[in-house]
Amino acid sequence: MKQLSDNIWYVGVNDRDKERFECLWPLPYGVSYNSYLVTGDRTALIDTVDSRFFPQFLAEVRAVLGNRPVDYLVINHMEPDHSGSIALVRSVWPDVCLVGNKKTLAMVQGYYGQAAPVLEVGEGSTLELGGPALQFTLTPMVHWPETMMTLETGSMTLFSGDAFGCFGSLDGGVLDTELPLQHYWTEMVRYYSNIVGKYGQQVQMALRKLGGTQLGMVCSTHGPVWTEHIAQVVDVYNRLSLYEGRPGATLVFGSMYGNTALMAESVAEGLVQGGVKDFTMHKLSRTDLSYLIADAFTYKGLLLGAPTYNNGLYPLMQEYVNELQGRLLKNRLVGCFGSFTWAGQAVRRLQEFATQPGMELVGQPVEMKQGFTAETAAQCRQLGLDMAHRLTEEA
Repeated sequence: MKQLSDNIWYVGVNDRDKERFECLWPLPYGVSYNSYLVTGDRTALIDTVDSRFFPQFLAEVRAVLGNRPVDYLVINHMEPDHSGSIALVRSVWPDVCLVGNKKTLAMVQGYYGQAAPVLEVGEGSTLELGGPALQFTLTPMVHWPETMMTLETGSMTLFSGDAFGCFGSLDGGVLDTELPLQHYWTEMVRYYSNIVGKYGQQVQMALRKLGGTQLGMVCSTHGPVWTEHIAQVVDVYNRLSLYEGRPGATLVFGSMYGNTALMAESVAEGLVQGGVKDFTMHKLSRTDLSYLIADAFTYKGLLLGAPTYNNGLYPLMQEYVNELQGRLLKNRLVGCFGSFTWAGQAVRRLQEFATQPGMELVGQPVEMKQGFTAETAAQCRQLGLDMAHRLTEEA
């Protein structure tokens, strides 16, 4: 529990046990489930936490309220890591009024069988708490259809739901001014690209709704409470939702017996010879997909290499390409290379990805039959050089 302003309290919890978010994405630093209390003549709880943490959560809320009840529960997002304690809150405060938009309230009934009392709100609706006032903005598909944001208009504190969130527990502090932020920035990119990445257009619509609003605090459901770094946080989400990659590249390859790996080494040599220093290099079988997706969202250049497998694309590369396509990644410079023994398919499949709308094929794709040769090495170095020169033009 931490007081953030005269009327606002942080009552969230840390999860240091969960190994994978959504049972998919690694959590090396854990994750926080953030909830907030706004107090006036009446009280409003903004979102809840994963139900596993309800006893701790209840203690945090009671430490602020004492014997006062929770009058309203504002539901910005229905994903169970935030809504999971709704029925438990009702078991403690049976008269709490659930506040949400039409889609939210339908989901509340579907998930938890909870009904009246409820208050349905829409775009621009306000809720007076006798002192503080809450104003609601609908942000559908950021990243569920019911998502919304809540603004406390006195302090201009935005309770943003999952927007502006990131992976990582809150270690000893809550505010951005209290925490070492380096890993939160990288975890923000990974969180956005893994969870929200498909919905760039919808994130842009939400950002336009917030345009010109001078925010005092941004209180997401995951990660630090942002005060001094609000502009930087908004910039990260703006850049990622526009699919803007920074100058540099990520080189991702699969290799079964080392031949395609030798191609990748030569491509990397070409990048370096061309003056590219900001790039990452990953072998598919050694790096979790989560980080590969994040790097594709980070860099403008994308170099992909894989062998043919069962007359198709190497399965781990096929999965990676599918994930990038599913997130509607675009505005990327793509180079491709691959290998085969008797029937080549990998390069053709990668070239199809590289020439889809929003992508630009760079250089001449390199296809190797059987063993690695000096000629193949030279072609791969040239592919790396071509990518380096194209990135220089973009810079």
